[in-house]
Amino acid sequence: MSFKKVLISTSRSNKKLIVLLSDFLCICLASLFAMIISDVNFYAIDLEQFFRLIWVPIFCVFSFWFLGVYSSAVRYIDFSVIIIIARAIAIIFVLNLFLAFLYGIFLDFIASSSSGSLITPEGWLAGLITFSFLMIISRLTASFYLSERNSEKKVVIYGAGSAGIQLASALRVSKEMQPVAFLDNNKTLHGTFFGGIKVLHPKKLQRLATRGKVDEVLIAMPSASKSTLRSLLKEIESFSLKVRILPGLAELAQGKISVSELKEVDISDLLGRYEVEANQSLLNKNIQNKVVLITGAGGSIGSEISRQVAKNKAKKVILLDANEYALYTIKKEIESFDVKVDLYTVLTSVSNKKRVTEVCQTFKVDTIYHTAAYKHVPLVEENPFEAVFNNIQGTKVCVEAAIESEVETFVLISTDKAVRPTNIMGATKRFSELILQSLSKQSSTRMTMVRFGNVIGSSGSAIPLFLKQIQDGGPVTVTHPEVIRYFMSIPEAAELVIQAGAMGKGGDVFVLDMGEPVKIYDLAKRLIRLSGMEVKDENRPHGDIEIIFTGLRPGEKLFEELLIGDKISTTEHKQIFRAEEDFLSAEVLEKHFEALKEAEKEGNVESLKEILKKVVSGFTPEEQIADIVYNQKITNK
Repeated sequence: MSFKKVLISTSRSNKKLIVLLSDFLCICLASLFAMIISDVNFYAIDLEQFFRLIWVPIFCVFSFWFLGVYSSAVRYIDFSVIIIIARAIAIIFVLNLFLAFLYGIFLDFIASSSSGSLITPEGWLAGLITFSFLMIISRLTASFYLSERNSEKKVVIYGAGSAGIQLASALRVSKEMQPVAFLDNNKTLHGTFFGGIKVLHPKKLQRLATRGKVDEVLIAMPSASKSTLRSLLKEIESFSLKVRILPGLAELAQGKISVSELKEVDISDLLGRYEVEANQSLLNKNIQNKVVLITGAGGSIGSEISRQVAKNKAKKVILLDANEYALYTIKKEIESFDVKVDLYTVLTSVSNKKRVTEVCQTFKVDTIYHTAAYKHVPLVEENPFEAVFNNIQGTKVCVEAAIESEVETFVLISTDKAVRPTNIMGATKRFSELILQSLSKQSSTRMTMVRFGNVIGSSGSAIPLFLKQIQDGGPVTVTHPEVIRYFMSIPEAAELVIQAGAMGKGGDVFVLDMGEPVKIYDLAKRLIRLSGMEVKDENRPHGDIEIIFTGLRPGEKLFEELLIGDKISTTEHKQIFRAEEDFLSAEVLEKHFEALKEAEKEGNVESLKEILKKVVSGFTPEEQIADIVYNQKITNK
């Protein structure tokens, strides 16, 4: 067994004794230096003077023991330990001076003459500085020698505030990473040390990266705004260093900062969206003390609306979904919340009119958030009749159930793909909007539609796929180099949907401010770089991850829109706008709906497309039919 392992494995009391003896030696050396400074004649020291010198180190080490200096593990020394040592030294220095004074008085009392003090004030000061230096250096050396550096991962911490300092301490204990520097824009901190780690200007990161002295950047700025974070990530991404971020203050409020709290960079960090604070009165209007039904409660948007409804003090929350596991999952999650709410689960399809109506009437539902829909564009193209059945008929069933049950508010979650759609999914969602617009004039139920773009992390979206592909070593697949999309976080989208629904007067179409569009190709490149890898292309043939273009999928557009016309007005919320759009009468729409059912019965995809073209303004489907059953029938012929 090596000497290092022997030291690490020895008992705690033995370790304390070793450190004590080390400090005793340091004090002796410091005393010797103090005597040299004081021009002491070593050959002329008598017995009394010897005892006056020897009691100092003995007194110091025992005082250190009682002051808790030896309670800290040397292997994990940090800034807090330095503070304890400095405080102990200061206390003992003052005590030493006081006791020396008393000792001198005592000698004068018992003897006619005293040999006087051997060490001058200058010597005392030199000894104090020497001992402090030796004590701290000995501990830092021991810490470096004994620490188990299993990981070769070197990191810099962006942010030299309290969060960054605590994170550095946590890293030392965890032994997962080795912090080599702090980065901070505060000029007054440059050149200073925290826990032995130097604070540098952020511009020094380039030099560290090019010299291979850093593998990863940890951002410890929990109070930073989204825009600030976005700027930092843009600054770092050119170095192809992996980046992880410490969560915000709200997430850290209940616990201690630790390595486990670090999270990977996600799309919301890259977008840097400025999220407007929610209007609490709008959030509460259709929820507080209300019976609320959420269809598609197990989906991406549906589950988040369910969470927010439960937290906003609804009287009863009814979760409805055809997916058994998804329904079970969201139910268990909400049950774990520290909220009191009556929670019910209904396992059924939104196309089951009898069951949906029964639920509305039995529970006396006040508000419905209708999120249930098939939304994956390529899959819907391949299964168009299922989209008609679920998206259109399901919406019609829920709306009619709401009207029959005298539900106060009905909110439809729509999509930007409903605007001049090129795919079946978008056309069915626009048809669903038209159902609400036509029936709203005939009912006391307030019907509202909320239209928005892509949400981050939704099931089947590109972003989770990119991250999985990067994790697997690539390639990353992008449909087209010019594809752009709008993005919004799921919690923000759900929150805005709830607020928009509260502003509806009947038949309203609300669109959400999605911010700036993002080129998917650029997004893929940024995710690769911020994962600590290089994009492999013709300019960098030795890169890590290749991006390949697979071509637009059936029904996919290069860009999405939120408005059919140009009639738009503001609302009391700066991120929510009201659109005025033409719609069909209930009678005309009913005829088209019956025609769709007939086409479904016959399995006639061409007829289905023609009906949707008549109903949905701007619908330009692809000539090629993607329905897998239809195409197989053609092949069999």
